[in-house]
Amino acid sequence: NVKVPCDTSGSAFWMVAGCCHPNASIRLENVGMNPTRIGVLEVLFSMEANIRIENERVEGGEPVADIVAESSDLIATEISGDIIPRVVDELPVLSLAACFARGTTIIANAEELRVKESDRISATVQSIQKLGGKIEETRDGMKISGSGRLTGATVESFGDHRIAMTNAIAGLIAQGETLIDEAESASVSYPDFWDTIEDIRS
Repeated sequence: NVKVPCDTSGSAFWMVAGCCHPNASIRLENVGMNPTRIGVLEVLFSMEANIRIENERVEGGEPVADIVAESSDLIATEISGDIIPRVVDELPVLSLAACFARGTTIIANAEELRVKESDRISATVQSIQKLGGKIEETRDGMKISGSGRLTGATVESFGDHRIAMTNAIAGLIAQGETLIDEAESASVSYPDFWDTIEDIRS
């Protein structure tokens, strides 16, 4: 039997949840650690995320590890240039992390986000603004001023699985109730996402 490593991109949502929640420790097992796929970890480490990589090994010919993400005192960063192609799918949830970082985070050179399943720059900005975050849209990215607090609201998924999942993680962290229109779109890339949310909440 060949064990398939967990999708690093899907794991990014739980890393951000663990780092941004004020009282959290989330362990992710068998996460793929292929160097081409761990840009999100590099960004979170640049933000001084409290993340540990444990039990590094090779399974099915691919490097894997267990990752523990815990409540963190994040700092702002700049996400631009060569790392963008390696984190483009994770930029919405990294924008959420930036809401809880001290200082102003800049995301640039990310024009590709405008031609995904939705215009993910506009969708991310609209969602985080509704939740009370301090975020601005730029031509090729976003500017986020960390406030350390979000408030529950009704937000849209724009029919985009990554926006739906980012808003769900925001809802875990925000004060009060968050409702997401077309939340079922998360199942496009992560069929068990909502089951995992319930496991974490319990």
